[in-house]
Amino acid sequence: MSVDIELRVLTAPHHHHIDVLHHQESRGVHISQQDGTYPWDSQSAAGTEPVQRWNESVTVLFRVLSTFWSFFLMGANDAAYGELGSYYDLTFTVVSMVFLSPFAGYIASAVSTDYLHQTIGQRGIAMLGSSCHIIAYVIISCHPPYVVLILAFVLAGFGNGIADSVWNAWIGSLANASELLGFMHACYGVGGVVSPSLVALITNKADLEWFWFYRVMIALATVEAVMLTWSFWKANGEFYRLTHNDAQMSRQARLMDALFSDSARARHGDAFASGMTATGFWLGITVGRVVLGFVTPRIGVKFAVTIYIIATMGLELLFWLVPQFYVSATAVALQGFFLGPLFPAIVTVVNKLTPKHLHIAVIGFASALGACGAALIPFNIGILAQIASVMVLQPVVLAVLGGMLVIWTFLPKIDKQKV
Repeated sequence: MSVDIELRVLTAPHHHHIDVLHHQESRGVHISQQDGTYPWDSQSAAGTEPVQRWNESVTVLFRVLSTFWSFFLMGANDAAYGELGSYYDLTFTVVSMVFLSPFAGYIASAVSTDYLHQTIGQRGIAMLGSSCHIIAYVIISCHPPYVVLILAFVLAGFGNGIADSVWNAWIGSLANASELLGFMHACYGVGGVVSPSLVALITNKADLEWFWFYRVMIALATVEAVMLTWSFWKANGEFYRLTHNDAQMSRQARLMDALFSDSARARHGDAFASGMTATGFWLGITVGRVVLGFVTPRIGVKFAVTIYIIATMGLELLFWLVPQFYVSATAVALQGFFLGPLFPAIVTVVNKLTPKHLHIAVIGFASALGACGAALIPFNIGILAQIASVMVLQPVVLAVLGGMLVIWTFLPKIDKQKV
């Protein structure tokens, strides 16, 4: 026997959930105990709730492109940390503090993004996140004392954190989410490719100071502010509350980028070639996110990510055991290829396994945990490298990858058609 319960409008007392019930009733959504499906289940509700497509209107298309640009900027931001040490003439331990600063910003964003999203909507997130970027880059471009530099990176980390979770959740809610997330995170990778290359050109070829790079970043962040604010102008807090039931790399890249560059230098690569090793890593991330973004939903996200992690572990062993510069550079690029799709895959899993109203909060905390790893691991490796050498990175990376693999095996199975 089946029992259908129709959602009806309640008149008092007024509460946010009442608005939600009214909104769902107006769309003819029912809860059925017969098939065990609920309107907040993104898979089961596919038949009752239309999914937005990236090309259904000019507005949606421009929003997608704007989020892609935002991720390009975040990738450029996260790939530039590795060049700071030599210019401030500091030890590994002190320079490692720079990895802790974005973590503080991400933690602040994790506890506030959901509230901000409900209060000011995507329009407010667009304005606030890009403003944090612009202000931080203006401060950094003035070549401030190291303590002020750290505070600026905290601000940039907060801007990254709120944008990361909100844009991941929004792209993940669209049709063909796996492919779109792959492209968006590939834009993050493109930023990571461009950033160390540009820094290397500015410092090694043009013979300019490193902070000139952040003057370029000011211009990029200004474009981000204009694009995001214009495209999400109508998506304010009220719009978000009416369309939702209730009140995202992988910062692994920042760690791998900076320390792989130092490891390459330890294997007698010159400064420019070592900088290009980081570029190869980011190029691998970019290509991996585009190519494997189409492979993952076809072979199943759980199986695919398992293969990617195992492949990365094998390449890490190659990097560790064969101390030859060009072998190391190739292994680094291929590791980027297999690491690239991990964070988009995680966002896809979050969107499929959690209720829609929790997406922002869950992705925000996932991003904060990623920032935690990217802050604490480089910081501790910096201390160990000061005592021993940068090659202590290799066993640490293998241990982290092994831990990821073990945790991933406990994930519930997700059907291919649901990805």
